[in-house]
Amino acid sequence: MKRLLRTLLAAIGVLGLVMVGAVVYVTTFFDPNDLKPRLIEVVREHSGLELSLDGTLSWSFYPRLGVGVQEAEARLPDQADDETPFAAFSHAEVSLAFTPLLRGEIAIDGLTLDDLYLDLERDAQGEGNWEALLERLGERGEQAEAALAPASAGPDPDFGNGLSVALNIASVKVRGGEVRYRDALADRDLLVEDLEINGSNVNPGSAFPLESAFRLTLHEGLDWQEENREPRLVSDITLETRVDLGLSEGRHVLEGLNLKTVNRLAALENEQKLNLQGGPLVVNVGEGSLQLEEGKLDASLSHPSLGEKVMPLSLAFKLDADLNEQSARLRELELTGPDALKLNGNLNLSHLGEAPAYTGQLRLTPLSLRPWLTRLGMMPPMADGQALTDVALTSPVSGDLERFEFAGLTLVLDDATFTGRLAGRFDGGLIAADLQGDRLDLDGYLPPPGAGEASASRWQLPGIRRAHAEDAAGLVPTEWLSTLELDAHLALGQLRLAGLDFQDVDMTLKGSDGRHRLIGFESGFYEGTLAADGALDLRETPARWQLAPKAQRVRLESLLESLGEEPAPLSGRFSGEGELASRGNTLMELRRHLGGRLTTRIDEGAIPEINVSRELCTTAATLQGETLDREWADETRFERIRATLMLEEGEVQSDDLLVTLPGMEVGGKGSLDLVSEQFDLRAAVRLVSAENAPCEVNPRLAKVPLPVRCQGALGGVSAEWCRFDREAFQGTLAGLLRDEASQKAGEEVEKRLEGAVKKLDERLGEKAGGELRDALKGLFN
Repeated sequence: MKRLLRTLLAAIGVLGLVMVGAVVYVTTFFDPNDLKPRLIEVVREHSGLELSLDGTLSWSFYPRLGVGVQEAEARLPDQADDETPFAAFSHAEVSLAFTPLLRGEIAIDGLTLDDLYLDLERDAQGEGNWEALLERLGERGEQAEAALAPASAGPDPDFGNGLSVALNIASVKVRGGEVRYRDALADRDLLVEDLEINGSNVNPGSAFPLESAFRLTLHEGLDWQEENREPRLVSDITLETRVDLGLSEGRHVLEGLNLKTVNRLAALENEQKLNLQGGPLVVNVGEGSLQLEEGKLDASLSHPSLGEKVMPLSLAFKLDADLNEQSARLRELELTGPDALKLNGNLNLSHLGEAPAYTGQLRLTPLSLRPWLTRLGMMPPMADGQALTDVALTSPVSGDLERFEFAGLTLVLDDATFTGRLAGRFDGGLIAADLQGDRLDLDGYLPPPGAGEASASRWQLPGIRRAHAEDAAGLVPTEWLSTLELDAHLALGQLRLAGLDFQDVDMTLKGSDGRHRLIGFESGFYEGTLAADGALDLRETPARWQLAPKAQRVRLESLLESLGEEPAPLSGRFSGEGELASRGNTLMELRRHLGGRLTTRIDEGAIPEINVSRELCTTAATLQGETLDREWADETRFERIRATLMLEEGEVQSDDLLVTLPGMEVGGKGSLDLVSEQFDLRAAVRLVSAENAPCEVNPRLAKVPLPVRCQGALGGVSAEWCRFDREAFQGTLAGLLRDEASQKAGEEVEKRLEGAVKKLDERLGEKAGGELRDALKGLFN
């Protein structure tokens, strides 16, 4: 852009010098017939342009002395006559004030240029059609000035004292100008139309007022006319300032800068207004530097997502730029806006002409994000109405137009503080993080109970918008994750999720090319530990999941109470581990296809509000025609519960359930369908001889297990799940009688087997039978 600006200034300067030289030549020699060839020759010699003066030359002598040129065109050396000229204008006029001529001075009264046209192009290799012209002007600039303005060199000895030129132009006007810039390298077309420039008292020694206005139109793609595409940007721009040319020092100054733009973007009906004020703006051509002190950019943004009101933003800054190095520094940045927005910092910009990049420091003053997210239509429902009301950050920042990185981030999120590194791409294709935090209550940021899934997950923040463009019914955004590059590590002192508390959490995630891995998850968990690793493979459909969890000595009663079970129906130390796999992207699909193996164990536990030993000992005594008179505890303590769970296509089976209690054992097997949530469990309680047995049992009765069968649905009434298995009990008694009958089995034994339970009922009596049923009900409900 620096070279382009210099080209524009040089082109306008050459045209100005042509006009000034024409006036000097005419007023000195009064030979208009020699003017055309002389101008064409000078322009060709010093710029390489082929000047065509098809129009007439005219001049006037009173009240102003001037010269006018009609229909002039300039072509590059390699341009054909039928091609669009590099530069052209329909009319140019230079007028001299008559009175100063009487004093021997030449004072330019006015310079007017109508319908100026410049045709600039850059090819696919990055070469501009102005490059050769710029080099030629740089080489021949001084000679051109001498040739075009001989009278400005001072008195000529051959013509006496001669005339002196006073370079103070009362009025400079450019009307109806147009500049077109076609960039094949960037595949875009830039058009400046209706260019108006007005200056008064233009001189090289002091500041003079300058006004300009034009319309800027940007089209993406050089084929926009064939495709009939709308412009990406249309901007009406006005400029008011005072200019100090500083030609001798090469130091140009713009004072009182006021630049206003009204912008219309594609697909947006509302106008976006920007206003840049400040000064002085100093451009030092020799040093290739640019400085702006006390700059202020005010924006009025309007968008349907912002509501009916215009959102005002203001950015104050100071700018230092090195045009040769294509670098700049923004100092003392301060972005302010509604709802307590205040962002401070400094930014260093580099590679501005090729691939802009930035480094710096940013600090966001504490504010509430809720009104901002509400204004933008991005506020999801949250369980905690005070979530996101206190957010602040400070960090070094770096990146480019595609990526960003907070290398030393300190982020305050309500009552949590995070430190570390956070990086990513603006399109959401990369997330890299290494963060440490003191605490995080994630439940507060999740939807409250009853909130719909569609609204609960609609976070539309920049960078992760692709994550929510898919069907809300999916558990994870598979399309986004399949292209995401992920490298994240998170360490938390405390984490609350789904009503559960985790301590000293350490988690590492990595992924790319559609495969993401949970490298490790470790956490303190209810006086025990919890760990896991796993993987999510999105390279095929449906997605495949793997998880290998491991829990050690987790305090079960505390866990169950956190899940809402008060009082906890079971206590003890839970341990378990295994490997699970499934496929799909909905909860029902994952249940239906879940498979794997889990080994579980509960040590040193108890079942509150019921004493199994009392129930079984009372039952045994009743069966033996005895009664027990002793005090019992209100709970059942057990040594261990263990089971191996085998999962296949959503069905859970176990055939080695074992519960060890003092003086008894409970064994069983069963199955659970995770889709229908129907289960069927068969268990048997057996009394065993042991030193810590709660009561003495007849050896013959110890051989008889008391069977229980539990059936139903997990969502049903738990009191109706389990019952005494009469058929299994009859079979057990029959087997016992067969063993005792030995050789007398025959028909007599069969008759005894058929009435075994009936005789038992007669022996116990109606009242004792009811006690047995009540005892079984109290044990297994």
